[in-house]
Amino acid sequence: MKHPIHTTVTRRGLGGLAAGIGIALAVSACGGGNPLANPTTSPGSPAAGGSLVVGSADFPESQVIAEIYAGALNAAGITATTKPNIGSREIYFKAVQDGSVDVVPDYSGNLLSHVDPEAPEVTAEDVYKALPGKLPKGLGVLEAAKAENKDAMVVTKATAEKHQLQSIEDLAKVCKDFTMAAPATFETRPYGFPGLKKNYGCELKALKPFSDGGGNLTLQALLKDEVQVADIYTTTPSIADNDLVVLEDPKNNFKAQQVLPLYNEAKMTDKAKEALNGVSRILTTEDLINLNRAVSGTQKQNAKDAAAGWLKDKGIVK
Repeated sequence: MKHPIHTTVTRRGLGGLAAGIGIALAVSACGGGNPLANPTTSPGSPAAGGSLVVGSADFPESQVIAEIYAGALNAAGITATTKPNIGSREIYFKAVQDGSVDVVPDYSGNLLSHVDPEAPEVTAEDVYKALPGKLPKGLGVLEAAKAENKDAMVVTKATAEKHQLQSIEDLAKVCKDFTMAAPATFETRPYGFPGLKKNYGCELKALKPFSDGGGNLTLQALLKDEVQVADIYTTTPSIADNDLVVLEDPKNNFKAQQVLPLYNEAKMTDKAKEALNGVSRILTTEDLINLNRAVSGTQKQNAKDAAAGWLKDKGIVK
């Protein structure tokens, strides 16, 4: 996770978060067959021999970012291929460790929680500073993008106006009357019910569990007022498409989740690092929302085509 948007997209099986993205980023533990067996050459990339291999988790957002990384490497003259759909963080993390892949896109807060479940850091700066010292020998992270995909407490505009809600602090005043849509694990996860109670004194009336990771079922329950608040990822297009309100989290109940490359040091050159850092310096949350809409919405673009469009728009590929 974390990490299911009218199809289904999830990152939540990927470490800290467990649910997904409005049009649906859906995570299954592995995908069919052996995803590490046959890398695919990215658009415009040379043949595979001696290339860097970019892996991804098993949800569309991760796959698109992996294709962007590969495209940027190829544009810099570094042969790169992709191995998409590897699986959850537990699986792709080991793949980076054993060299099956050389780099994968990851999310800072969940990655930190994976290597240190007790890590207290929550802000973007603190999480990023803590990561290098927590990673196993031979692994590293590059620059973090401004782009972020994290859990959010989301309400309808009507609910926000009726109860004057701008933040989770405001929500605390009416929590006892609100039912929440979220994955079943939200009831016990540190950032779920326990965190809301600890950080905000918010004790919700009930949890209505959904397994679509913030997808269409969750969205419809919220729009029909079957629930009054929902846990939906911030890069889910349905938030903007339905004029939903993301409540501010001033006490950082949800860890920062900046996109960043996790890599194996064995084959990563300075030139490759610079190409990937170049992506991180311009990738935004708005970009992720638009890319998710492209691959998981009505356009139904494949990850390679969506990535190619972004790379061209940003001037990385001519």
